[in-house]
Amino acid sequence: MAGDTYITVVGNLTADPEVRTTSNGGTVVNLTIASTPRQYDRNTSQWEDGETLFLRCSAWDTQYHPTASNIQSSLAKGMRVIAQGRLVQRSYQDREGNNRTVVELRLDEIGPALTRNTAQVTRNGNGQQQAPQQAQQWGSGPQQQWGGQQAQAPAAQQQDPWGGAGNDDPVF
Repeated sequence: MAGDTYITVVGNLTADPEVRTTSNGGTVVNLTIASTPRQYDRNTSQWEDGETLFLRCSAWDTQYHPTASNIQSSLAKGMRVIAQGRLVQRSYQDREGNNRTVVELRLDEIGPALTRNTAQVTRNGNGQQQAPQQAQQWGSGPQQQWGGQQAQAPAAQQQDPWGGAGNDDPVF
């Protein structure tokens, strides 16, 4: 829509996505993406980390797009993801009666970053969601688990300046 602020974020999931059902029957998933900028310091010849951005994100299931359920079935803590959506601001009153305002990313799209992950995709038929499968053992060796599907890590992983070889990303 006109006037919305769209952004794309690349980072790591800080925890498994949390799915809940609202009182009116809607399904929403909440997650946090941690993104840390890196810069090369020519004086010290080393990479340096900047301040980490922790961005809360949410996505909803709709009649035609089971986004929240797909996220729960496909993504897990520590995975590097690419997320695109709209920044939204909302206000609420906390338990002590204080007024609070938060900014979060309302996800339109999200998926694994293939620069450091491999993925096998299962297409949902006719807008129907697949049976939920828990992601297991992500980042625990050459055999990676993702959304119940097994994927092979690349045979020769090269050292990169953003956290080591291949899928050895730090987990926040």
